[in-house]
Amino acid sequence: MQLTIDLTGRDILVTGAPAAARQAVRRYQAAGAVVHRLTSPHDAQGTPLPEHLFLVAAVEDGQPGWAAVLDRCREAGIPVAAEPAAGPAGHVTLVGGGPGTGDLLTVAAVKALRDADVVFYDRLAPYQELPLLTSAELVDVGKKPGHHKVSQSDIEKLMVESALAGNNVVRLKGGDPYVFGRGGEEVAACVAAGVKVRVVSGVTSAISVPAAAGIPVTHREVSHMFTVVSGHAPLTEEEHHHLTGLGGTIVVLMGIGTLHQLAAGLRRAGMRQDMPMAVVERGYRPGQRTTIADLGTIASAAAGCSNPAVLVIGDVVRVAEANQQHAGAAADLDRLAASLLGS
Repeated sequence: MQLTIDLTGRDILVTGAPAAARQAVRRYQAAGAVVHRLTSPHDAQGTPLPEHLFLVAAVEDGQPGWAAVLDRCREAGIPVAAEPAAGPAGHVTLVGGGPGTGDLLTVAAVKALRDADVVFYDRLAPYQELPLLTSAELVDVGKKPGHHKVSQSDIEKLMVESALAGNNVVRLKGGDPYVFGRGGEEVAACVAAGVKVRVVSGVTSAISVPAAAGIPVTHREVSHMFTVVSGHAPLTEEEHHHLTGLGGTIVVLMGIGTLHQLAAGLRRAGMRQDMPMAVVERGYRPGQRTTIADLGTIASAAAGCSNPAVLVIGDVVRVAEANQQHAGAAADLDRLAASLLGS
């Protein structure tokens, strides 16, 4: 059972060394509590507890002697809640945020956000839910096609400077940091500056967004491979020929701007005109929409589509359509049976 308590104006005592307790202090302050501090169990000897204490938040900082202090609080009828210690300061964690919904954040991602002092986030990450996941300072460095609020080099500089200042830095990105996420460049910038860095993998939109539309990227006896392509820049004729020759499923991320060139290039390379193709817009977000056509007609069918979108090219699109038709037929039968039973 999870309870939500309004802490506005409540007196909270946070125990623990400053470095270990800094995030707990920030969380309770962000919740509106009046925070009192005890940084060492020795300081508590002979010191009266603050009046009107509502709760004691005990940070596990490894110092011996806290047990006697906490027992004293319990004897006074004050609830004691255990709080994890903040991690070591001065490092960067690149976190894959998945396709934009908090439901697909990994456990490791949630933990990294909880432990962060500063979060630099992208517009494709689940940033709307950040106030519920962290009390860190939130910095929007999101980039849009043709408009970079903060350049990539400046993002790397901000991350490094913040970590060198002693902060736990999270760089929250959409999808996975290593799938067209420039994560390799950011890791290299941290390593060059002597900043400790780690990567938390995320659920890539290359798989999850087609799945949200009911499209499997592989399917037995239909497709035993898939290729992921960036749609930011047009492909070369050689690349069109390679993709056509490989077979399987082609998944294109952020490909609306190059959709016309891609469809035309694949047709020139010999891909059949009736190859099924889907455009899945805003996967897992309000307004998610799927447009299905074939290679010969997709350019006109998708005229009103916009990024963020994932393109799926291959016979797996028909598998999804067939499944949806079966599901619809089953639902119709269920409704018919219900009406007959009710009559």
